[in-house]
Amino acid sequence: MSTRTKIVIGGVAVGLLLMPLIGFWMSLLVVVGVPALAYLALDPGQRRRLRRVAARREIGR
Repeated sequence: MSTRTKIVIGGVAVGLLLMPLIGFWMSLLVVVGVPALAYLALDPGQRRRLRRVAARREIGR
């Protein structure tokens, strides 16, 4: 299993666990907002490197 898949599964699990405690919309905000905030915290060079790696995966290299 790839690292990305593990992160997605973990995010879904956290969202499902939080749903009864804080409600659907707040848990959805956590599941979507935390990765977005982490991406925005990267400096421009790290973002470029991340996009380059993601593009290679899409073309199957």
